Amino acid sequence: MNSRGKISRGKAERKAARNARLSAALRENLKRRKAQARGRAEQKSEDETAPANTAAETQTPDFRRNRGRD
Repeated sequence: MNSRGKISRGKAERKAARNARLSAALRENLKRRKAQARGRAEQKSEDETAPANTAAETQTPDFRRNRGRD
C-alpha cells in the first residue's frame, strides 16, 4: 500500500495474476475430481452387472482365536 492507502499498480497486477492462477487450478481440480467420480460410478455399475463371486471368494478371513467354539 502506498501512503494514501491504495494498492500499488504492481501489487494489484500480481494479485490479479495470483487469483487467475488459483481460479485455473481450482477449475482443473474440479474437472479431475468429476472424472474420478464418473470412473468410480462406471466401475460400480460394472461390478453390479458382473456375475456373483463364488462363496470362497466372498468369505472374510476368520481371525478368532478359538475357531471351533461358537
